[in-house]
Amino acid sequence: MASTFDSTLSSLGINSTTANTTSSAVAKSSQSLGTSDFLKLMTAQLQNQDPFAPVDNNQMVAQLAQITSTSGISDINTTLKAIQDKLGSTSSSDALSYVGKTVLTEGSTAYGRTSGGLAGAAELDADATDVTVSIRDANGQTLKTLSLGAQKAGTVSYDWDGKTASGADAGTGPFTVSVAAAANGTSVTSRNLVWAPVAAVSMPSSGTPVLTVPGVGQVPITAVRQVG
Repeated sequence: MASTFDSTLSSLGINSTTANTTSSAVAKSSQSLGTSDFLKLMTAQLQNQDPFAPVDNNQMVAQLAQITSTSGISDINTTLKAIQDKLGSTSSSDALSYVGKTVLTEGSTAYGRTSGGLAGAAELDADATDVTVSIRDANGQTLKTLSLGAQKAGTVSYDWDGKTASGADAGTGPFTVSVAAAANGTSVTSRNLVWAPVAAVSMPSSGTPVLTVPGVGQVPITAVRQVG
């Protein structure tokens, strides 16, 4: 079982030996008691014990067990932290895999599909009794207003067929899309989410990878709601 666990850690890029070594270093620099501190206390206890009333063997075994338990817990915590950091991070290959895909992210500029129309979503911070999506052309003229009615807080998808209010073909855009939401006349905070392709990825030396999304701009990978 140990070898299987070690191989799992290795596949995540985590060396169990390194993790344990790091744990020992952290314990030494910490203000809390570590394994070496327990050993020093036990040695001092033995050196200063009453020779006519030595430490009971059962008590000694219990102290040794406590030392082993403390060391083991420290190693486990360090290993779990390494696993958490690895699973929570985005590797270079993960980020680069976004290139060529479409992502759903916050934005107001959308391009139509080759088949016509476009899909997007409205993100609501609270329940709303009325949600509308306005689609405008490059000149700011309203082409179509979609009524989504009453919606619960969260993400609400919509799909526009690419036809104007008069039934004409609106073309491929770019279009400007906005969302308005209200609850019984009171405005509800909302955002428009658009589908857009990822053209490139920037990998800063530290921090979150950034996607270059045409029509939207620079988007941190953490701002992506969905990948298509």
